[in-house]
Amino acid sequence: MEKLTKDTGSALIEEALAAYPEEARADRKQHLYMNDPETDTVSGCVTANRKSLPGVMTVRGCAYAGSKGVVWGPVKDMVHISHGPVGCGQYSWGTRRNYSTGETGLDNFVALQVTSDFQERDIVFGGDKKLEQLIREAVQMFPLAKGISIQSECPVGLIGDDIESVAKRMAVEIGKPIVPVRCEGFRGVSQSLGHHIANDTVRDHVLGTAEPAEVTPYDVSILGDYNIGGDAWASRVILEEMGLRVVSQWSGYGTLAELARGHRAKLNLLHCYRSMNYISRYMEEKFGIPWMEYNFFGPTKIAESIRKIAANFDATIQENAEKIIARHRPRMQAGIERFRPRLEGKKVMLYVGGLRPRHVIGAYEDLGMEVVGLGYEFGHNDDYDRTSKEASGATLVYDDATAFELEMFVDRIRPDLVGSGVKEKYTFQKMGVPFRQMHSWDYSGPYHGYDGFEVFARDMDMAVNAPVYKSLTPPWKGRV
Repeated sequence: MEKLTKDTGSALIEEALAAYPEEARADRKQHLYMNDPETDTVSGCVTANRKSLPGVMTVRGCAYAGSKGVVWGPVKDMVHISHGPVGCGQYSWGTRRNYSTGETGLDNFVALQVTSDFQERDIVFGGDKKLEQLIREAVQMFPLAKGISIQSECPVGLIGDDIESVAKRMAVEIGKPIVPVRCEGFRGVSQSLGHHIANDTVRDHVLGTAEPAEVTPYDVSILGDYNIGGDAWASRVILEEMGLRVVSQWSGYGTLAELARGHRAKLNLLHCYRSMNYISRYMEEKFGIPWMEYNFFGPTKIAESIRKIAANFDATIQENAEKIIARHRPRMQAGIERFRPRLEGKKVMLYVGGLRPRHVIGAYEDLGMEVVGLGYEFGHNDDYDRTSKEASGATLVYDDATAFELEMFVDRIRPDLVGSGVKEKYTFQKMGVPFRQMHSWDYSGPYHGYDGFEVFARDMDMAVNAPVYKSLTPPWKGRV
């Protein structure tokens, strides 16, 4: 397809829908549309945050993944127990690259897999006693851990194990906070509910339980940045150069103490809206802390966000903001001049979670690339409302896309690059399409901030222009 337009995109949607039985067709029709930036709300165009259709392959995760894998897991000085069979914890072990400093097993526990290893007898007789013993052993093995979280898996909820009572009783015994998280995988529609549940447990068990040694007018918190490949560090450099003081990070590179005293920040800076807007709204209502989204992907959006952040503070911070933008402009321009000629006009299709389908659009546009298709694995309608304004009018949008739809859309549109997750990676590479893993940056990064954009531009060029694709024949070559 030479050019994706509203007409060709709409025809493509109808072609995809025609392959489904009547009931499936009616369901999937609610999740596919062509973008219209002039629409204030897309609720009438796309239905999001609904249960996936039974029998149709989805790439969504579960509530456990949203809590353990996203929100709680990156808190580095706590032991996070996967309470249930070994499989869930094993699958979630080390799948996200939440960079953090410290000695593993001493004062940093992000990389560890700690599980209660449920067996058949535990399903029959309950796992409370086993959980108690695991907590005692964890304290013996990791005495410098500041606390423990209990991430419950499906069987725990099905048999009714009382993890709250265990947490309360054992917290007294070990003298450290224990946070029970009811994030059984079957809860909700996707991993999105796991984010919400995790936010609520931070609110109920941690937030406000400690006070900072000092408070300044420039204290800010970074929320929803999980330090993939060092993202939060690259963002923090910019904020501190502005003259702001980052007092907590939620939760990449975060600590229990930072979460506990986060209620004293003057501004919450929210990167991943989907995973952390709940606690941001609560802190605004409870403590009067304003929050704002920011986007540190690509120089255009970085500059916009720096100015928006600075507008919340005094003239000194605003002057520093302009100096930072000016200082990095030549460096960013040099990177664009290097890579844009190699990427100009290339088409990109995205299918990711969290914030990325809309946040990375500007970074691709800085390189002269065009996002022609995008979708969220577990987005809500307000995610699509925000995305509609960022995307062009000729963008194909697909919510909770099926494997069939993704393969068909890529086959017909023939993008120069697909950005999605590891589950889709090898399918599209075998189709002869360059691919970047946009959940964990394909073992690269950071992609945030000025330092990250240089890595991002290099990686996109490395994927799109890799010599190997000249030796592959995609399925559509030679097709009439």
